[in-house]
Amino acid sequence: MIISKQDESRYTWYGYKDREDYLNNLAEEYGIELSTVKIISDMLGENEDFDGLITALNDYKEDG
Repeated sequence: MIISKQDESRYTWYGYKDREDYLNNLAEEYGIELSTVKIISDMLGENEDFDGLITALNDYKEDG
């Protein structure tokens, strides 16, 4: 997967090194396995990382 400089800067703007760092942080923050976070994020696509992914992780945690 190729990530453009523009996409990468979106993560650094929020204080993360890159998308991988962001997903690792979400897994830790929500107490959800990293593999699960990655599966959900892959299903939603990168464009939902800061919106739909957060909602999906909240739903997963509540239902889980």
